[in-house]
Amino acid sequence: MEPIPRYRFERIVQDAIDLIPDELSAVLDNVAIVIEDSAPDEPDLLGVFDGVPITERNDSETPSVITIFRHPLCACAADERELIDEVAITVIHELAHAAGIDDDRLDELGWA
Repeated sequence: MEPIPRYRFERIVQDAIDLIPDELSAVLDNVAIVIEDSAPDEPDLLGVFDGVPITERNDSETPSVITIFRHPLCACAADERELIDEVAITVIHELAHAAGIDDDRLDELGWA
């Protein structure tokens, strides 16, 4: 689908954040979630975690950042319902990385 307006995409991301399981919600204290149109070097990237997982953090670490990419997420969705699902999966996937969960475990949990 074509990219939706940024304000609508931001609402979808916020709705996904609201769905975060209790086990992961504490991770949000040390993570900023930002929205960009696309990654300059990887235009198909849906999201990325940049920082130190909570399992390896110390008190002097700066907050980590999760970036959610609007254009590739819209491109991989056939309609808004599918976009909502893809955004939720991407937000939880990247937040799990912030919690120290690797891709193999995410695959086992169905969030890869």
